[in-house]
Amino acid sequence: MKRKIIAVSKHRYRSTRLHSQAFFIHLTHTINIIRSKLSCLRFINYLCVSFQNTAQMNNCEDLTQGKITATLLQFTLPMIAGAMMQQCYNIADTLIVGRLIGPEALAAVGSAYTLMVFITSIILGLSMGSGTVFSLKFGNGDLPALRRSVFASLILTGAVTLALNVAAYLWTDDILRLLSVPGDVYPLMRCYLIIISSGIILSFVYNFCASLLRSVGNSRAPLWFLAVSVVLNVLLDLVFILLLHQGVEGAATATVVSQAVAAAGIVTYIIKTHPELLPKAADTTINKDTIREIVTFSSLTCVQQSVMNFGILMVQGLVNSFGMAVMAAFAAAVKIDSFAYMPVQEFGNAFSTFIAQNFGASKAGRIRRGVRRALVMTILFSIAVSAIVFILAEPLMTIFVDPGQKEIIAIGADYLRIEGAFYAGIGILFLLYGYYRAIRMPAMSVVLTVLSLGLRVLLAYLLAAVPSIGVNGIWWSIPIGWFVADSVGMLYYGHTLRKIYTPRGIQLHKMMTGHRA
Repeated sequence: MKRKIIAVSKHRYRSTRLHSQAFFIHLTHTINIIRSKLSCLRFINYLCVSFQNTAQMNNCEDLTQGKITATLLQFTLPMIAGAMMQQCYNIADTLIVGRLIGPEALAAVGSAYTLMVFITSIILGLSMGSGTVFSLKFGNGDLPALRRSVFASLILTGAVTLALNVAAYLWTDDILRLLSVPGDVYPLMRCYLIIISSGIILSFVYNFCASLLRSVGNSRAPLWFLAVSVVLNVLLDLVFILLLHQGVEGAATATVVSQAVAAAGIVTYIIKTHPELLPKAADTTINKDTIREIVTFSSLTCVQQSVMNFGILMVQGLVNSFGMAVMAAFAAAVKIDSFAYMPVQEFGNAFSTFIAQNFGASKAGRIRRGVRRALVMTILFSIAVSAIVFILAEPLMTIFVDPGQKEIIAIGADYLRIEGAFYAGIGILFLLYGYYRAIRMPAMSVVLTVLSLGLRVLLAYLLAAVPSIGVNGIWWSIPIGWFVADSVGMLYYGHTLRKIYTPRGIQLHKMMTGHRA
């Protein structure tokens, strides 16, 4: 039977000319080794032991000590690498499905991906909000309170995730009808969603554990498990689609399997290397103050993530009204965007953990210095990226668009030169989001998000209606929204300095957090 499969795979190789014979031999050899020598659980355990021995990766990192710039960069770089890796996978997955299955499958997976991003944004919001609480407790040096927060968050966010998972199963057809999915795409998308929905709970487990590790200064371990998941996902895509011919079912199965490996791996890693973070019997009591704190941070961060996605969907509807060329240009330019400002987005998340730990430790001076240095680094980096995008707008568009599509490339280049010239605006906004989450003002992050996206949507519709401006009005509305929100956020930042970092404010903060001298 194995010889037949190998013979068929070689025959398909000659007909499709997609991959080299050496790749299949190596892949088959690797699969046989893993299957014969390691079970799935033993392989995960092997990875955990390997990671544990990697250059003190299992140590918590105290962000309240050391040089600020070096500490921020050391903590941020693994997060940036992980986010970039995820984006590379998303593009690879799109190419594999589009080239090996067909345009209907690409449309089905692409539409399902947009829906799953919305669901995942809720999980990410819950995990990020909980992570802020964890950082505050860790910075305060109160491990029992940290464990109680972990238990409360696990119960609450786990229940929400389970409800999302059940809803995704029960209302699949209703969701598809709501999205007006065409008939030729409907069965493929439905099949894909049914399988991929089983990975929602797995995504929650990984993101929750990753937020816990990052909250105590460990940003490297989540990167390793994400790297394993991404590589495994791409390999399984090729196996299920190219060798086993399972179509969109194979693509969905590959994603769920890789999510399971990442979730099982990171849970095992925490059990082996960070047992002090796991709730004990005494930590499993329900405390009203702990529940209130978790609900406040998690729900507001979740609302922020949902508002961001909703605003983007509204702008997408306006873009669609300008026709296929604008739609294609916007789709390609947004992919470039995601790479361009992703580093400052992850830097904002890392900055939030830095501020939260120092806020929990009542280190006002270090927070002020951290804000200044983070602001300088963000602006300098954003200016450099903006210059690159501005100069190379057309060549960057040709990565996703055929060079012969002059109109699409021109529209996309206009977008990149207008919106991309102001990446400093969104970089500062990400810092403000992280700052307000960290100092127990998550509602301010929501206000800035609503202000930025609300103004963006309003201006987009108003400016696009002016004949002399047209579609460029949509592009200009984006940086305008950023800078208005930045201005409000910076003005309110001055208010927080007076309220929190005066001698009286510091004393009140210590009383609220139960700071240990």
